Amino acid sequence: MDASDDSRIIPVILCGGAGTRLWPLSRLARPKQLLALTGEATLLQLAAERVREPGQFAAPWLVASAVQASAIDAQLGAATLGLLILEPVARNTAPAIALAALHAAPDNLLLVLPSDHLIRDVAAFRAAVARGTAAARDGWIVTFGMRPDRPETGFGYIERGRALAEGVFEAARFVEKPDLETARAYVASGAFDWNGGIFLFRASAMIDAFRAYAPDVLAAAEAALAEAAEGEGTLRPDGTAFAAAPSLSIDYAVMEKAERVAVVPMDASWSDIGSWDALHQVSATDDAGNALQGEALAVDSNNCLIRSDGPAVTAVGVDDLIIVATRDSVLVMRRGESQRVKEAVEALKAQGRDELL
Repeated sequence: MDASDDSRIIPVILCGGAGTRLWPLSRLARPKQLLALTGEATLLQLAAERVREPGQFAAPWLVASAVQASAIDAQLGAATLGLLILEPVARNTAPAIALAALHAAPDNLLLVLPSDHLIRDVAAFRAAVARGTAAARDGWIVTFGMRPDRPETGFGYIERGRALAEGVFEAARFVEKPDLETARAYVASGAFDWNGGIFLFRASAMIDAFRAYAPDVLAAAEAALAEAAEGEGTLRPDGTAFAAAPSLSIDYAVMEKAERVAVVPMDASWSDIGSWDALHQVSATDDAGNALQGEALAVDSNNCLIRSDGPAVTAVGVDDLIIVATRDSVLVMRRGESQRVKEAVEALKAQGRDELL
């Protein structure tokens, strides 16, 4: 799809994540972006709606696993998308972004955004993208920093450097997930933002960055596209060629190494909904702080997240619990420990219970 005659930004929604941190609701075959976690719309549908502004954005491209094609069509419909790129194998975000950049016209602006994040203030999101557009057209790779409201140790951070324009800064450095003391210092300094994984760039600028810092990713994507099958709005890269790409995140492959990287701070009520605790933080709660969804009831209980897509679940006289029930599984844990879901997933794998994953 050549959009070289269109000055609008092409959103590229990445839809390949597994989202197992929200097990047992999120599964390999039904990752969190395909779930309605905060209302009636799924996270994927919300991501597509976020860029449904025809004066600013062209029809979005979606990069997804081939096994998700039917579910995506059911949620979005073919008319919503400008292009569906189906990855034959999962190779993390760098190879996925390389496919999109190579398929675009060199001067196209691409806005890469995750399909499984929540942004409640859509107007603030669109305004931040508008602020970064001039820098992106000038060859900067623009990332968007989420204003931190707490010393979070589960996110990477971006330090702001010199101002390039109103609300646009040079990215001084990317830093990995810090310990609590370091996170507190970052927030107190006022110079750091959370790395939200949203990027805006001219396609040629990203290709040049891949060529300089991750040539093996670029070569595999080029080979996969050379033998791709295309038709009816769908692009299927060659599986053998694409499997040769190393599995790298875009941060590690490019963003932490590139020279002309800018950051636009954004205060848009963002959450990556990366855990059950994070979902509790963004969910509506009753007077006792309980977030209830589905067949869920709390009696004399406080600050719990209770969700059931299966049997009726009633919690009595308990505090600070996460209780999630599906048709075939129940998870119970203390709030504040939801990162340990991965331990449950690994234990099930060790028992050979793949039907539950």
